[in-house]
Amino acid sequence: MREVLGKPLIGHMIDRLRFSKHLADIIVATSTDHSNDEMCEYLKSTHVKVYRGCEDDVLERFYFAATEVSAKNVVRLTGDCPLIDPALLDHYIETFFLKKLDYIHPSSSFAEGLDIEVFTYMALEEAYQNAKLKSEREHITQYFFNNPGRFIKFALKNTRDDSHYRITVDEEVDFLVVKNIFESLYKGENHIFRFEEIKQYLDRHEEVYKLNRQIVRNEGLKISLEKDR
Repeated sequence: MREVLGKPLIGHMIDRLRFSKHLADIIVATSTDHSNDEMCEYLKSTHVKVYRGCEDDVLERFYFAATEVSAKNVVRLTGDCPLIDPALLDHYIETFFLKKLDYIHPSSSFAEGLDIEVFTYMALEEAYQNAKLKSEREHITQYFFNNPGRFIKFALKNTRDDSHYRITVDEEVDFLVVKNIFESLYKGENHIFRFEEIKQYLDRHEEVYKLNRQIVRNEGLKISLEKDR
C-alpha cells in the first residue's frame, strides 16, 4: 500500500496486469488478518476481486481463491513484484499451453521481480491435498519441485542473464529503487513501460541500481527450506 505517484504499488501492479492479452480474471489472495483491511477496501474500490484466507497456509489460500473463480489454470504473481511485464507474462502463458505443461516457472537468469508461474488447477489441487512441509504450504509451488515425476514442468530460459537486476519490493531500499523507476518512466495508465526500458534506466543510473545489490535473492524461501531441514 506504499504509494508512488499517488497510487499504491498494488494498484500500479494491477494496472500493468490489465495489459495482458490472456488473463481471464484477476483475484488478490490475501489473509484475514486485520492488517490487510485497508488494502482490501482499496481493491474493492477499484473493482478487483479479493479472496481472504489463512495467514500462514498460503497454499490453502491460493487453492480456495482459484476454486472460487472456477479456474482451470492459474497464474501466480506475488505482490512484491509491482513492475511485472505483461508481455513477458503472456509469453509464459503461451509457452505453457504450447508445451502442454502442468507448471512453468522462470530460470534464475531473469531479474528478481519478474517472478511468474503458471500451473494447472489440477496440479494446485494435488499440492493442496498432499503437501506436508511448512515450506510447501507457504511457498505454494515448492511441492512441484519436491515431486518432479508427477508434473510436466518447464523452466523458461531468458535470452540473456539479467539476474543481477532486482526490481522486487521486500526492503525499504527496494522501494526506493522501484519509486525511482516509476517516477522516471511512468507516463500514465495507458502506457506500460517494459523491462527493457527499466534495464536501460538502471544501467544509466548506477546510484539507483546499487541501492539494493546487497540483498540475498529468494531469502525467504531459503529460510523456509532451512527450517524444514
